[in-house]
Amino acid sequence: MFIQTESTPNPATLKFLPGRDVLGNGTADFAAADTAAKSPLAKRLFAVDGVTRVFLGADFVTVTKEDGAEWHHLKPAVLGGIMEHYTSGEPVLLDEGDAVGSQAAADDDPIVAQIKELLDTRVRPAVAADGGDIIFEGFEEGVVYLHMQGSCSGCPSSTATLKHGIENMLRHYIPEVVAVEPV
Repeated sequence: MFIQTESTPNPATLKFLPGRDVLGNGTADFAAADTAAKSPLAKRLFAVDGVTRVFLGADFVTVTKEDGAEWHHLKPAVLGGIMEHYTSGEPVLLDEGDAVGSQAAADDDPIVAQIKELLDTRVRPAVAADGGDIIFEGFEEGVVYLHMQGSCSGCPSSTATLKHGIENMLRHYIPEVVAVEPV
């Protein structure tokens, strides 16, 4: 098994590409080891000393390290954990229904449906390329609330991405949008 790694805009995270589906559809974000019980893969990665967050995407795993830890020490152990997981035959998630997505629902307000569609088609693929994801949380009084995950969570450039990239795009296509805020 050959696992590629890519750097992300967040220096505390690395993106690992195992060359096969991780979740296929949706994402799963584990902000601490005690939240990883439903994912054998995430539990295995949290066993690596220095790992503080695990994010599972369609075909990648993003791992965040603690301050002071060095990637040249952590990377071999993380690669080993991913390889062990895939050779074990265990599922990535114990319940596939635990993956999160933001597809428009039939009962969504037309503006919310349009926001979700733009996020799914224009934003999420670009953010996934950097090892993260953005989940729609709500739309109230012209403000779109988004939850940043993976390498985007805690990234120094995440505020610029939200304000100058996503907000400008949404405001261009949907006049009712006046701002974008992180959750």
